Amino acid sequence: MAATFLSPVPAFSLAAKQGDTARVLITSPTSDGHGISCSSVSAFPSASRKKRNTSLVVSATGETLTGVVFQPFEEVKKEVFVVPNSPQVSFARQYFVDECEAAINEQINVEYTASYVYHAMFAYFDRDNIALKGLAKFFKESSEEEREHAEKLMEYQNIRGGKVVLHSILTSPSEFEHVEKGDALYAMELALSLEKLTNEKLLSLHKVADENNDPQMADFVESEFLTEQVESIKKIAEYVAQLRMVGKGHGVWHFDQMLLN
Repeated sequence: MAATFLSPVPAFSLAAKQGDTARVLITSPTSDGHGISCSSVSAFPSASRKKRNTSLVVSATGETLTGVVFQPFEEVKKEVFVVPNSPQVSFARQYFVDECEAAINEQINVEYTASYVYHAMFAYFDRDNIALKGLAKFFKESSEEEREHAEKLMEYQNIRGGKVVLHSILTSPSEFEHVEKGDALYAMELALSLEKLTNEKLLSLHKVADENNDPQMADFVESEFLTEQVESIKKIAEYVAQLRMVGKGHGVWHFDQMLLN
């Protein structure tokens, strides 16, 4: 019987033309039972791309035929991608303009100011001669929430390579008694006004991001603040409506107990 021999070939061969099948030929000596040496052959599916209404041919030459050209070792040489040498300059900053940086610092001040006012309300309702523990608890939590918002903005400022600058906070009132409304309703109406003001400032912050073509900052404001803000406005608006119904008398105590639960 005539013996057929397969010549050794490279371990990996990629078809150069579209539609061909790439085969991996593994040349390992085996015996066919008659003392004749041969090679085992294994075939694998081709890595080539089928024709889809186009004349594009995918080859193994390494040439870029379509898509975005990416030449990292050349592109990083552009000035915009050069890492600063000075340790005083942010290494992470990219497409983050001064106006956006300043607007974030202003919003940090807004959040801290609201937190300061809420903390003053907590201290007022926690007095022994006021003793509305539910309202004290609510305003303390509100103060902590606004502080968390300020810290979140500070962290974002650092992420973008900006510098946090804390502005002065105005003195908050310490008395919230009102002749006609009483202290509970007066404080809650003040809280509602503060939430609306904060929302307006957040919308202004979002506008600054849009005007400076900073979609990442705009997304940050939307995802982290705007939804939560309108929900807070709705909740406090309902509290104002309930306190207006109960008046200044015994109903305030029942409202206060509701806040404790």
